[in-house]
Amino acid sequence: MTSARSEWKLTDGGNEIASRGKRSVREALLWTMVEKIVSGELPEGSTLPNEAELTDRFGVSRTSLREAMQYLSAIGMVRSRTRAGTTVLPRENWSYLDPLLLDVMLSIGGDESFYTSLIDARQLLEPAAAEHAARNATAKQLSRIAQAFEDMVDANARDNEEWSRADLEFHTAIINASGNWVYRQFASAIRAALLASFRLTNRASQSHEQAIKKHQDVLEAIRVRDAAAARIAMEALIGVARVEITDALKKHRISR
Repeated sequence: MTSARSEWKLTDGGNEIASRGKRSVREALLWTMVEKIVSGELPEGSTLPNEAELTDRFGVSRTSLREAMQYLSAIGMVRSRTRAGTTVLPRENWSYLDPLLLDVMLSIGGDESFYTSLIDARQLLEPAAAEHAARNATAKQLSRIAQAFEDMVDANARDNEEWSRADLEFHTAIINASGNWVYRQFASAIRAALLASFRLTNRASQSHEQAIKKHQDVLEAIRVRDAAAARIAMEALIGVARVEITDALKKHRISR
């Protein structure tokens, strides 16, 4: 008879952390392993317990554990070698844009350098993208930017998740309207990272009215084809995001 524990439940030292109707065993196992590495409970350079110990600890099958290890290896968090075992790799090897890794980082505060690096990249690229969008956007592309802005207005403070998604669409629509394929690739590659960043800053935002005004400034500059004003407005908008990220990370440090 197949063990119900291996089919339906995931435990950590006997404490249930997944069951049917919640996260699947695979999802919960991956989340738990990533969380232990990100939090430092399993530090960089450490060697994980062997397969038998891990299957016993988490109450999962060898197949489930091996699938999880393959995923962790694919995103650069661990490396397995014959006789040497499985080692946690340094953070510079991690695929920070992996959606699961992003979710875990956001849930526990993440690596501050991740957020500052992201905002630095945005500060370089997005003002230029806004400038190009003011020159190059088609009527359809302008409509998409405007629609994303309207979605932000409709969401406002009532639904943080909807606000964040509308915020993401606003910035993505501007990048796509720039006509620059490099900027477009940037947006496609880091959509998950941008959404994580927007969730963080939107939680920290003290004034949705201010945020609406800053986004409207960008939209209007693009709409009237004022490239210089579009660049300046986007620089100001990302400047506010930088302050909010700094505040959010500070609050997280204090809470810890």
